[in-house]
Amino acid sequence: MSVRDDLGRAVDRLEVDERHRAARALLRHPLLTRAGPDPAAFAQVRRHAAWLREWFASEAGWALHVESGLARLRKRPAGSADATRPATSDRSGVAFSRRRYALFCLVLAALERADAQVTLGRLAEQVLSLATDDALTAAGVTFTLGRREDRLDLVAVARFLIANHVVVRVAGDELAYVNQAGDALYDVNRHVLAGLLVTSRGPSLVGTGDFETRIQALGEETVFDSADARNRALRHALTRRLLDDPVVYLEELSPDERGYLTSQRPFLLARITEATGLVPEIRSEGIALLDPEGEASDLQMPEEGTNGHATLLLAELLAGVLKERREGAVPLADLQTTMTGWIQDFRQHWRKETREPGAEVMLCRQAIDRLEGLGLVRSTADGISPRPALARFDYQAPALAGAQETLL
Repeated sequence: MSVRDDLGRAVDRLEVDERHRAARALLRHPLLTRAGPDPAAFAQVRRHAAWLREWFASEAGWALHVESGLARLRKRPAGSADATRPATSDRSGVAFSRRRYALFCLVLAALERADAQVTLGRLAEQVLSLATDDALTAAGVTFTLGRREDRLDLVAVARFLIANHVVVRVAGDELAYVNQAGDALYDVNRHVLAGLLVTSRGPSLVGTGDFETRIQALGEETVFDSADARNRALRHALTRRLLDDPVVYLEELSPDERGYLTSQRPFLLARITEATGLVPEIRSEGIALLDPEGEASDLQMPEEGTNGHATLLLAELLAGVLKERREGAVPLADLQTTMTGWIQDFRQHWRKETREPGAEVMLCRQAIDRLEGLGLVRSTADGISPRPALARFDYQAPALAGAQETLL
C-alpha cells in the first residue's frame, strides 16, 4: 500500500468529517452567518454547499441557500403541533410567550420599513403604530410599552434578533432603554432579515380561517397523486422528524409513516448516518439519533449548574417511576415538594436564589420544560408522565464483582 493511497484515504476521511460537522451545524443553527453563531461551521458549509444542498433537498425536502455572508437551511417541521421547544431570548432560557411571538412579528415588520440603522426606541414607536391593527385588537393583543414588563418583552425580542445576527448593536444598551435612561442603536442586516421567514407560501397568499388552518396553509406542500410522490413525501416527513425531534416514537406516527419506516428503516437510517455522523439508537418504542460530538442540538442533558443538576435529579426520579410502572403521571405538586427537599440538600452548592420562597416551582418548571423538549416526559392534566426514552436516566447502584461486604 503506497503513501499516496494512505494520503488519499486521509483526505477522504477529512472531507467526510467536515461534511458531518457542516450538516450538524445547520441542524443546530439553520441560519449561519460569517460573524456567527459558528464562523468555523459557516466556512465548512460554504466549502461543501453543493453536496449539502443536494442531500437536504433529496432526503428532507429542505432547501439550502448559501451566499458569501449567509447560509440558510430552510427547515420545515414535519408538523406544527409541537410546542415543547419555543424560542428563547437570552442566557436565562426563558421561553417566548404568545405575547413575545406577536411582538417579534411586529418588530420584523418594523425592521422591513426601517433605515439601515435604527434605534430600539424608534422600533418601539413603529411597533405601537402597527399594534393598532383591528385584527390584533380583536384577538386581545395590545402593546403599550408603558410598563417595565412591556419594555422587557421588547428587549427579549431585540436580543433574540442580535443572537441571530438580524441586527448588530452599534451603541447603547437595551437595559438603559428598559430603565428609560437611554437607548440602543442597531445596524440592520437585510440579507439575514430576508432569510428569516420559511414557509411554503407567503402569508399574504393564505386565505381566511382560524389560526390552525392558516398555520397549516403556510407550510402545506403539494403531493402529486402517484406512488413515487407519496413515498417521497413519507421519506421527507420521517427524515425531518428524525433530524429535528430528539426522539421519534412509533405511536406518534401515522399508519402510512409506520409502514414506510418498517420497510425502509435500514436504508433511511444509513442515508442519515452517512451524511451527518449521527448514531441511531433503535428501541421497540421508537428511534433516537444520538450526536456523539454534541454539536447538533441546542438542548442538551446533562448540563452543569443548578438547573442542570435539578433537571438530572428530576429525570432520575421519573425514570424510577417509569421502571416501576409503565403508565401514569406524577402530580406536579409532588415533584415540587421533592424539589423543596433537594433545595435543602444542595443549598451549599446551588445558587442563592433557590433559597427564596417559590423557587421550587421555578426549578420544577424549567426542568420539566427541558425534559419535555427532549421528548423524555409529557405534561398532562394529571401531572408529568415519563416517556420510554427516559429509561436511560434510571440510576443503578454500582455492583462490585466478588464483593463480600457492603461499602459504607
